Amino acid sequence: MRIIDFHNHYYPPEYVEALKDPASQSAVRVTYDGDGNPCVHYPGDYNILVPGHRDIEYRQRVLDEHGVTTQLLTFTTPGVHVEAPEVSVRWARMVNDAFARVVRERAGRFAALATLPLNDPAASVAELERAMTTLGLPGAMVFSNVNHVALADERFEALWRKANELRAVIYIHPTDPLGVDAMLDYWLMPLVGFLFDTTLAASKLVFSGVVERHPRIRWVLTHMGGAIPYLAERLDRGYRAFADCRQHINRPPSEYLRDFYFDTVNFNPAALRLALDFAGEDRVLAGSDYPHQIGSIPLMLETIREYDGSVALRERILSRNAADLLGF
Repeated sequence: MRIIDFHNHYYPPEYVEALKDPASQSAVRVTYDGDGNPCVHYPGDYNILVPGHRDIEYRQRVLDEHGVTTQLLTFTTPGVHVEAPEVSVRWARMVNDAFARVVRERAGRFAALATLPLNDPAASVAELERAMTTLGLPGAMVFSNVNHVALADERFEALWRKANELRAVIYIHPTDPLGVDAMLDYWLMPLVGFLFDTTLAASKLVFSGVVERHPRIRWVLTHMGGAIPYLAERLDRGYRAFADCRQHINRPPSEYLRDFYFDTVNFNPAALRLALDFAGEDRVLAGSDYPHQIGSIPLMLETIREYDGSVALRERILSRNAADLLGF
């Protein structure tokens, strides 16, 4: 059975080298672990850039070992938007060019979504168009907030217009939320803060009318939507109870959110059942979060293969839904 891993992360070597260069004056703090792996720090978390993060040959061998046919490469935290705008624009182009080269040179094994210089909304519009029309990428991964500015903020409206025009896949990945200082112990930022920032971003995009105004965007949420499948009924109650919640939309929030896609990076069969019950069998995508410490290709496969469902359902989750969404 074909397997497409929709949620995983890759730092191109060009980006890693740029971080190491003192002349770049990057805003990102980099240290090294005992094995010489770069550690990229941002508020409340850090990523250890193990070989799977930055060595595409190594990564492909891992995929072969686990029987994964294709991975959809995405960049990840802290993102280029934490840099000065001129650096952010340059590095986004660098990352996207590297992604496109991997996709081209390893046809069928990798696809990719663009990263955007989100701290420069006008440049993000241009880079999304370049990534999709010139590089052939199907859309972009964006972060749940941009230096603590909401995705639903008016400054991003032109980006959503362009994404709608291009029928882009827009994949929302969390980053450090406002109030991160309350989440610095026990790894609570990535364990809890990430999930609720995704939930907040999706809810606000719906209530603000962004999703209704731009119906051709294909929205995808990481980590099984955060708490969206669990809290959707409460959002609908808010729609009925509060006039503010009806100001920009004409239907209950859950009706918009059921059109989103949700990856399976919550390795709990009960959570998978809830996501399937909420969004439907054609809206759930296999994801591993490889090669983060908290990610796992084996757990991705085990959770889906052991789910009490039909072979056809497992095939949908493991490959067909992603193939249809990405136009394979």
